[in-house]
Amino acid sequence: MQEQLQKLEVELREVTKNKEKLRKNLLELIEYTHMLRVTKTFVKRNVEFEPTYEEFPSLENDSLLDYSSMQRLGAKLGFVSGLIHQGKVDAFEKMLWRVCKGYTIVTYAELDESLEDPETGEVIKWYVFLISFWGEQIGHKVKKICDCYHCHIYPYPNTVEERKEIQEGLNTRIQDLYTVLHKTEDYLRQVLCKAAESVYSRVIQVKKMKAIYHMLNMCSFDVTNKCLIAEVWCPEADLRDLRRALEEGSRESGATILSFMNTIPTKETPPTLIRTNRFTEGFQNIVDAYGIGSYREVNPALFTIITFPFLFAVMFGDLGHGFVMFLFALLLVINENRPGLNQSQEILRMFFNGRYILLLMGLFSVYTGLIYNDCFSKSLNIFGSRWNVSAMYSSSHTQQEHEKLVLWNDSVLRHSRVLQLDPAIPGVFRGPYPFGIDPIWNLATNRLTFLNSFKMKMSVILGIIHMTFGVTLGIFNHLHFRKKFNIFLVSIPELLFMLCIFGYLIFMIVYKWLMFSAENSREAPSILIEFINMFIFPASGTSGLYPGQSGYTLVRKDSEEEVSLLGNQDIEEGNNQMEDGCREMTCEEFNFGEILMTQVIHSIEYCLGCISNTASYLRLWALSLAHAQLSDVLWAMLMRVGLRVDTTYGVLLLFPVIALFAVLTIFILLIMEGLSAFLHAIRLHWVEFQNKFYVGAGTKFVPFSFSLLSSKFSDGDNVA
Repeated sequence: MQEQLQKLEVELREVTKNKEKLRKNLLELIEYTHMLRVTKTFVKRNVEFEPTYEEFPSLENDSLLDYSSMQRLGAKLGFVSGLIHQGKVDAFEKMLWRVCKGYTIVTYAELDESLEDPETGEVIKWYVFLISFWGEQIGHKVKKICDCYHCHIYPYPNTVEERKEIQEGLNTRIQDLYTVLHKTEDYLRQVLCKAAESVYSRVIQVKKMKAIYHMLNMCSFDVTNKCLIAEVWCPEADLRDLRRALEEGSRESGATILSFMNTIPTKETPPTLIRTNRFTEGFQNIVDAYGIGSYREVNPALFTIITFPFLFAVMFGDLGHGFVMFLFALLLVINENRPGLNQSQEILRMFFNGRYILLLMGLFSVYTGLIYNDCFSKSLNIFGSRWNVSAMYSSSHTQQEHEKLVLWNDSVLRHSRVLQLDPAIPGVFRGPYPFGIDPIWNLATNRLTFLNSFKMKMSVILGIIHMTFGVTLGIFNHLHFRKKFNIFLVSIPELLFMLCIFGYLIFMIVYKWLMFSAENSREAPSILIEFINMFIFPASGTSGLYPGQSGYTLVRKDSEEEVSLLGNQDIEEGNNQMEDGCREMTCEEFNFGEILMTQVIHSIEYCLGCISNTASYLRLWALSLAHAQLSDVLWAMLMRVGLRVDTTYGVLLLFPVIALFAVLTIFILLIMEGLSAFLHAIRLHWVEFQNKFYVGAGTKFVPFSFSLLSSKFSDGDNVA
C-alpha cells in the first residue's frame, strides 16, 4: 500500500506541476496578446525609415542636453512595454520621473477586463504601459524599476510585419496550450477517480492497523522479551469463545508457540457489561447518561422500558397525537435496515436511534389518550354517556321529589345561561363510563376543575408508587453486596417513612373515592386539610374521613410544665443508663462520629427529598394540563373557524386550514411538547426514581472491536 501511494503521489505531483507550468505560460501569452492590442494605438511607425517616435516631445529647450546632441552622441530610441498592477501606476510613474531625470515618456491605458495573475492566480485589474527612452543606461534603469514594481515585461515589436507575425504565433500557441491543458486535466481526473475508488478501503485498513498497534502497545513483554502478555477483562460467558479464537488465530498465523489464556484471581472491581439489542439499546442509553452502573448493581433500564414511556404518556396523553407519533416510529422501525437512515443528518439520526422509545411512547400515549378521552382536544363518545339530561326535568319526578330536589323546568331553561346536572337526582348519573373519562365532560364549563382534581391525585399516586418501587429495589442491592444491616437500618426505615406518610395519603385518596358518593359528597372532608392535621395536631376536633382518624384523648390531664419535667427526667435517666452500659461494655473501636453524621445527613436528605420528590411528580399533572390546553387553543383558533364558514367558501377554506393545523400540530404539539415531556420524564427517572437505589459509579466495559472505529473521514485522517 505504501509503495502504491508513493507512486501515486509522485505521479500526481508531476502532472500537477506540469499543469501549473502550462497554465502560467497560457496566462502570460494572453497578457502578451492584450499588450500588443493596446500598444498598437500608442505609436505610429514608418516602415521606410528608422523607427522614430513622432509624438516624442521636443528637447531643444533643455539646457543640459538637447535633441541634436543626443543624435550626435549616437543615442538610440528604445521601448519597454508590459503590464502593471492598477494600484502601482502612480508610484511607478513618479519613480521613473525621478530616476530618469525626465528622459522617458510613459504611456499607459487600462485593460477593459480583469486578468488572472500568472504568479498568484488572483484576478485583478491591469494597466498596459509603453516607456520610450534614449540611451542604454536609461534603458537599464527603466528595466530595474520595472522589476522592482513586479511588472510583466514583454518584447515590443519594431515593425508592423513583426507585430503581425508575433500576433499570429501567439494565437497558435494559445490554441495549442488550451488543447494540452484540457488533455492534462482529463488525465489528472482519471488518476484521481482511480485513486478515489480505493481510498475508503485504505482508510479502514489504516485505522484497523493503528488500532491493533495501539492495543499491542498496552501489552507487556515476558522475561525473555519474546512473548506479549495482556491482562484483560472478559465476561465468563465468552471465555470458551476467547479460547477458540486464540487457537484459530495461532493456527492461521502459523505461529510456532500457541497463544493461551489463564484466569487470574483479583480483588479489583470489574467493569460493567450490559448486553443490549436494538430494542433495549435506547433505554440503556438513557440510564447510562445518568451514570454507568456499578458491577452487579440493579440495572434500572429493565424497568425504564415500561415506566419511561408510561410517565411520558401521562404528560402527553392524546389519542390523535400519540397515534401520529406511533406511525412515525413504526415507519422508522420498518425501514431500520436501510443504511441511509443511520448515516443521515444528526437530527434524523437521533430520531432513528430512539425509534423504539418513540414507538412505545406513542403506544402508551394512545392508551392514556383513551383514559383522558382526548383526541385532538375532542372527546370520543364510544360507549355513550352515562349522564342523563332528561332526568333533570320536573315532569319525570313525583311531587315529593319536586320539593326535595332542584329540578329543571321551562322557566329555568329559558332564563339560565348555565345548566347544572345534579348526580344526586335519581336517573341523572347512571354509573361510571366503561373506559376513561365520560365524553360529556368535554361540554362542561367545570371540565378543567374536574380534570385538575383527577390528574393531580393520579400524579401523586403514580409518583409515590414509583418512588416506593425504587426503595424496594435498593433491598436487592443490599442483599447482593452482603450488606444486610442496611436492609434493617436503611431500607426498612425508608419504606416505613414513605408508606406511613405518603402511602397513607394514597389510602385517603382511594378511601374518599370509594366511600363518598354523590349523595354525601358535600360531607367529604378535604384530603389536604386532613394530611396537614397529621403534623400540627389541631386542638379542635375534625370530622375526618372515618371514625377515629382525627383527635386524641389525654389519659392524664397534667399541666404542660409537669409533662416537660417528666420528659427531662426520662432523658436524664436514659443517659445515665447509657453511660453505665458503656462502662461495662468493651466493644471494638470505630469512628462513631463519622457514621453518625453520615446517617444524619442521609436521613435529613431522604426525608426532605421524599417531600420534594412527591411534589415534583405534580409535573405529570401540569404538563398534561398544558398539552390539553394547547391542543384546545389550536383547535379553537383554526379548525373551529374553518368549520364554521358556510358551504360556499367553506370547502375552499378548509384545505389550507387543515394544512396549517397539521403543520402547527406537528411542530408545536408533537415536537416541542413531546420534547418537553421527554425531558421531564428523564428528570423523574434520574432524580426521583434512580437516586433511591442506583449509584451509577461504575466503569463501562468497552472491548476492542473494529465496529467501534469511525467509518467517516476527519481532519486527523487527512493529516495521517
